[in-house]
Amino acid sequence: VVNVYAVLRGNSDPDRYVIMSGDIDSRVSDPLNFTDDSPGANDNASGMAGVIEAARVLSQYRFPATIVFAGLSGEEQGLFGGRIMAEQARADGWKIEAVLNNDMIGNISGINGVTNNAVARVFSEATRPAETADEARTRRFTGGENDSPSRNLARYIDRIADDYIPNLDVMMIFRLDRFGRGGHHRPFNDQGFPAVRIMETNEHYDRQHQDIRVEDGRAYGDTIEGVDFDFAAKLTALNIVSLASMALAPAPPENVSIEGMVSPDTTLKWKRVKGAVGYKVYWRLTTEPQWQWSRETGDVTSFTLKNVVIDNYIFGVASINADGIESPVVFPGVIGAFW
Repeated sequence: VVNVYAVLRGNSDPDRYVIMSGDIDSRVSDPLNFTDDSPGANDNASGMAGVIEAARVLSQYRFPATIVFAGLSGEEQGLFGGRIMAEQARADGWKIEAVLNNDMIGNISGINGVTNNAVARVFSEATRPAETADEARTRRFTGGENDSPSRNLARYIDRIADDYIPNLDVMMIFRLDRFGRGGHHRPFNDQGFPAVRIMETNEHYDRQHQDIRVEDGRAYGDTIEGVDFDFAAKLTALNIVSLASMALAPAPPENVSIEGMVSPDTTLKWKRVKGAVGYKVYWRLTTEPQWQWSRETGDVTSFTLKNVVIDNYIFGVASINADGIESPVVFPGVIGAFW
């Protein structure tokens, strides 16, 4: 199993990594069939083409953090390439802020008869699989089951789409992956890293994992005719802007804590972040998927929201650089910590 990497080294915070990945393998009906033609035009040449294009565009610039462009192998046989990279990153102590895994970003017409070129899905896990019993006990009383780093990474990408990508809406899917299925972001989640899957909304199963053939006038196989290049370019742009924003922004705040039990006010505290000129406190109703309100705090390490009762909302904090570029939001405590 051989992976391929290209590294755009950061110039001031090089030990912080944001990663974009795609798969360099494909398959037909039998995952062990390595002799028959398996073009994999959408699954996953589309995602890998997006990674290569992102590398071409972003390599013309320099960023504080390091950006890694990864082509991962052996996905169809058991997520082997992602597992190798994630385990090595954990063993070497990589400080990974985000993994954006792109797996099928080119299909717009689904087997359900729906054609839509304006919606992408982002899948994110709810809680880390390595959560300890003590952490789970804390989460039961303080919340956070919907605010893992991966989930707040998904919210970040959703906001990027709203701000920068015309005619593209992100459908945040609050589960690890499609029902009963998997992708190369999962090995990174298994190692405790924030990681999401970015992909098309309408899948067509006649063009996934199929021997190339025609049966009763119905064509099967993952060929280039099933790829919409404008849509793939749009999702690639979403990746590019998300990577650039995170690599330009300061790191997400660390040691975020919250106070306010039996009080009319809520106070958040955090550790000062290198390169940050200020911070922004976010909050939302507990039933809302996306952050609703925010307040810039200036260059401080604590902030109190007057008459905002802790019981009624979910809270988080992001760091901001001199150009106003923000990090992902961090939910207080170990549950929401990016590292």
